[in-house]
Amino acid sequence: MRALMVRGGWDGHEPVACTELFRDLLTGNGFEVHTSDTLDVYTDRDLLAGTDLIIQCWTGGRFTAEQEEGLVGRVRSGAGFAGWHGGILATGYEASSYQFMIGGRFLCHPGGFVDHTVDISGDHPIVAGLESFPVHTEQYYCHVDPSLEVLATTTFAGHPEAPETAGAVMPVVWLRRFGAGRVFVSTLGHSPDDLLVPQTRTLTGRGLLWAAGR
Repeated sequence: MRALMVRGGWDGHEPVACTELFRDLLTGNGFEVHTSDTLDVYTDRDLLAGTDLIIQCWTGGRFTAEQEEGLVGRVRSGAGFAGWHGGILATGYEASSYQFMIGGRFLCHPGGFVDHTVDISGDHPIVAGLESFPVHTEQYYCHVDPSLEVLATTTFAGHPEAPETAGAVMPVVWLRRFGAGRVFVSTLGHSPDDLLVPQTRTLTGRGLLWAAGR
């Protein structure tokens, strides 16, 4: 099986360091791992045709029509697509087919880095054995599709920057079936330190494998 890591965009999310955290997991599960530092890889139909899992960590990207068509088409035809935080949710804002595929988009994180709780809300194997856990990181407020399979949520306290968010229960981890493909999204993962939180690392790793049908 082949996994493709597509990484770049805003350096603040450390796309190379974050994706490398999961290389051993992938190779240990039989994946041949390729990397790309350009979104033009989504126009390489031959490469995509042989790719089983696409992991994207690219904050602030803008897709050309050809890039969007190549990516969305490959996922619809059966590839897994997975990512976390801004690398999947704060990119491609003008790309409606991409937005529809991932089922959400980042809007804001009131207060910046704040203490909050991630509540496990499903019984899917990705979160099996995990309980609610505290984090100190950005609490993503997103617009999300109502059809998502939500595995974890967070509840906003209403930071002074956005008091109207008080009481809002927001998805943190979700799944989406897209044609013959599978999509895994997590809002956690601003930095390697965030992804090394044991519960976050576990559910993210499991999510990558789920997206690939493993």
